[in-house]
Amino acid sequence: MITINKLSLRYMKWMQEQRRYENLTYLALWGMLFAVPVLSLYIRTVNDADYAFNWDELFMIWRQFAIFLLIFLIHNFFLAPLLVYKHKRALYLCSVAVITGLFIVFQCSHRPQGGNRPAPMNHPSMEASQNPPFGDDFGRPPHEGEMDNGPMPLHGELGNKPMPPHGERFGGPEDRMGPKPPAFMGEHDIVALIILLLMLGMNLGVKYYFKSRHDAKQLMVLEKENLEQQLEYLKYQINPHFFMNTLNNIHALVDIDPEQAKDTILELSKMMRFVLYEGDKKGVPLSREFEFIRHYVTLMRMRYTDKVEVKVDLPTETPDYELPPLMLITFIENAFKHGISYQRDSFIHVKAAVKGSSLYFECHNSKADKPNEERGGVGLTNVKQRLNLIYGENYTLNIQDEPDTYNVELVIPLA
Repeated sequence: MITINKLSLRYMKWMQEQRRYENLTYLALWGMLFAVPVLSLYIRTVNDADYAFNWDELFMIWRQFAIFLLIFLIHNFFLAPLLVYKHKRALYLCSVAVITGLFIVFQCSHRPQGGNRPAPMNHPSMEASQNPPFGDDFGRPPHEGEMDNGPMPLHGELGNKPMPPHGERFGGPEDRMGPKPPAFMGEHDIVALIILLLMLGMNLGVKYYFKSRHDAKQLMVLEKENLEQQLEYLKYQINPHFFMNTLNNIHALVDIDPEQAKDTILELSKMMRFVLYEGDKKGVPLSREFEFIRHYVTLMRMRYTDKVEVKVDLPTETPDYELPPLMLITFIENAFKHGISYQRDSFIHVKAAVKGSSLYFECHNSKADKPNEERGGVGLTNVKQRLNLIYGENYTLNIQDEPDTYNVELVIPLA
């Protein structure tokens, strides 16, 4: 449980860092966006000595950016979580539609007079309308001096063409007053709407990116917590299983030699100290694991006669590597439990060596005359599960169950 709690605390700390990175990303993007107009105006003042830095123009641009920033904050902290984390698509779409509608109304209501582009002040129609050649709107003929191009042409000179309407004569109201404003949305409004939708899409993309990282991290943490729980469960199974077999051996030895049974209890106390203080750790030094195996073999030798050949070849000096506790003892325990025959000579050979960054372990033993139905029971099954959980496919376990011998070869990485 302590390991799982540590994993949860590390996960919560990682989540806080991810939120901080996301907010810093937004802050950097908006900071650069607000800095661009300042840099642009500064470059213009440097390149053009007659141009002065226009703060009014800068504040006008910033006011437009502030509208987008306000909508972004509402979308980022209130609307986007509805879709990304809570999966409320209908509520999200309705909210975005309302925000977009309000934005369009705001843009259209704050459109400059005369449309998106002001009418040119030197338009020819404007000059003509200021001094109409055919009199004013009430049909009054022009006064003397109003005609710049000579006398008024006679009726015959005009021909038989009918007089055009008043609006057409002077270029129409559009020519006199500038471009007619759009009925609903102008070009500037459409561009602003596109920018708004792209901004909201970008916000969703960033949200989904950090959510995918969050989901992957959460899955990894859950798998690691599940792994730790399974390992703890296997440890709690191995320890009682091991002590049960050891106590049975001591019980048999008490009937044979009580004095030797006392020495056996001392060896058992050393082994219990290792299990109590080292068994809960993730890894123990190789020297401690090999020492534990020597104590166990010493204890088991007291029970059997010289008909049982027990050879143990373990390195006396080991590199600074660690091994999961009680990983190798299960195979040796299995050899003593199922490989000793009281009718004929038996043997148990244990060997371990460190080659490079791998541990090579071998355990060979004879088989009893009467096969034991418990062969490969709880202990051997659990150690296989531990190997799978810890090393995955990075280890090699080869077990050969011959008619007269039982051979185990194990190679596990240490680095």
